Amino acid sequence: MSWVGRLFDARDTLVRMGLVVLAGIGYLIFGAPVTPTTTQWILAVLAFAVGLAFHHRTLVNLVAQTALLAAAICLIDDFMINQVGASWALLELTIRARGTRTIWLAAGLLAAVDLTDSIGDPLPRFLSGVFGLLIEVGIPLLLGLVIRTTRELGQQAYQRAAEEQRRRESESRAARADERSAIARELHDVVAHHVASMVLRVGVARHVLTDLDPRVGAVFDDVHTTGSAALADLRRLVAVLRDPDGVRGDAALTAIEPSALPAALGAAIDRARQAGVTVEADIDPAVGSLDAVRGLAVLRLTQESLTNVAKHAGTSSVARLSVGVVDGAVHWEVVDDGHGRVPATLPAGGGHGITGMRERVEVLGGRLAAGPDGTGWRVGTVLPAPAEPA
Repeated sequence: MSWVGRLFDARDTLVRMGLVVLAGIGYLIFGAPVTPTTTQWILAVLAFAVGLAFHHRTLVNLVAQTALLAAAICLIDDFMINQVGASWALLELTIRARGTRTIWLAAGLLAAVDLTDSIGDPLPRFLSGVFGLLIEVGIPLLLGLVIRTTRELGQQAYQRAAEEQRRRESESRAARADERSAIARELHDVVAHHVASMVLRVGVARHVLTDLDPRVGAVFDDVHTTGSAALADLRRLVAVLRDPDGVRGDAALTAIEPSALPAALGAAIDRARQAGVTVEADIDPAVGSLDAVRGLAVLRLTQESLTNVAKHAGTSSVARLSVGVVDGAVHWEVVDDGHGRVPATLPAGGGHGITGMRERVEVLGGRLAAGPDGTGWRVGTVLPAPAEPA
């Protein structure tokens, strides 16, 4: 905001009143046509004190300044200070009053007091006093209304912008919900039915073929178990897509064999190294015992973060990957030094950037921290241990 805007901001009444007081003192000392009398100084000091004491109570200030002006008209010849004080009080009231009725009543009161100085004067002087009201009452009133209207228009524009932002966010959430529902229907109709059919047939074959080799039976049992687990993951995925808030903390966006996670992380690291990024990895062997949900989350977060390092930090950067398991919770972090020079071209691992990573972490009950770290960038989170089923 410019200094002019700050000067007429509704909150800075004390600053404005202080400037008016300084100007009044300067007038009395250097600008008065004749040496101020004691009465003039007393009335001026009272006007200054009232203005400073009631700078937030504009109506009280206006009434007091108008009363001092009426006294000055009766007692002294040069009542410029009290006249300016009353006009300034009208300006402040116009800027801050809640209703316009108070403004017009105050303007009428000040105009009536100003006209008392011209009552009984010859017609030309009386007309001169009436014309003086344009300066003493009209200009403060007009300026205050302009400032007031400008502020109200600004507030309305801000409210419209906020409403438009809320509308866009609402439309975005609705579109995402529709897309989730469509994906959920496709998964249910296309994938789940086929997997369920395969699991059913394997179960039938296991019971019909009674004289099987034990090793073949073990294979059948493993296929049946794996298929059943896949169906459970699909059901959780469909539930997440249809109502992500209703199943928060119990969501499998897909599945990964826990024992395969270290190898998958190694492949993601090799992929980043092939792009030119130096990766220093510290991976706890205990990650191989994670459940499929958090295991996949760790893999996707690692892929996305190393991809971002290659894209934004460049091929000469050094990235440090840390994955540990402490009391069942997964502590994951990727930090780069930001010293790369030429960004690499590498397909996205997670495909959703920081937003997608944050959503994935929040679904599992964690919070993603992402931001500058020295000359580089740090992304980290803690995935809590899954709650025991009731």
